[in-house]
Amino acid sequence: MNEDPFQKRILRRHFRTLRQQRNDETIRAELLNWLLPSRGNGRLRTGAGLLGLYWPLPGEPDLIPLLPKLRALDLALPCSDGQGGLSYRPWDGRPLEGRDGCGIPAPVDEPPLKPEQLQLLIVPALAVDKTGIRLGYGGGYYDRLRSRQDWTNVPAWVVLPKTCVSQELLPRDPWDIPFNGWISEQGPGLIGSSSAS
Repeated sequence: MNEDPFQKRILRRHFRTLRQQRNDETIRAELLNWLLPSRGNGRLRTGAGLLGLYWPLPGEPDLIPLLPKLRALDLALPCSDGQGGLSYRPWDGRPLEGRDGCGIPAPVDEPPLKPEQLQLLIVPALAVDKTGIRLGYGGGYYDRLRSRQDWTNVPAWVVLPKTCVSQELLPRDPWDIPFNGWISEQGPGLIGSSSAS
């Protein structure tokens, strides 16, 4: 489904409003339970690659309070060039001085990582549908990165409140790469499983 930009604007406004009702503390707890092997069937393995997080913008689930519990892992943050390009760079969890091309705190002085250096990407979203299509802000940064052949095999999950998991299909463009699943206050939702309904 390839829809017009006006429909996406309406959907963005709708899901931005729904996202304000999220519970960051519960989302963080569910994400931590899902990520770490010491807390069950964890997704991450120490030394298996970096965990790509994000620096939260206003309205996005704030994952920064998880940093003390993620210290054993190698972390990375996205860094945009402000013109559509996005890379991931290593981050030691310390406060960030630099800003990327979009004005978001980022480890701008670190070298870009190759996709094989990351074991998982955690990405913010306004919404995701049961096929894994993500609705973002419209800049296309994550879409462009993930549509590159070398990045398609890096597992990527979105973090958002359950109310932003759309039961209707979201507009899809030819370059959209479905995400593997989502984490909400209700835990993980895997694309293509019964939890995706």
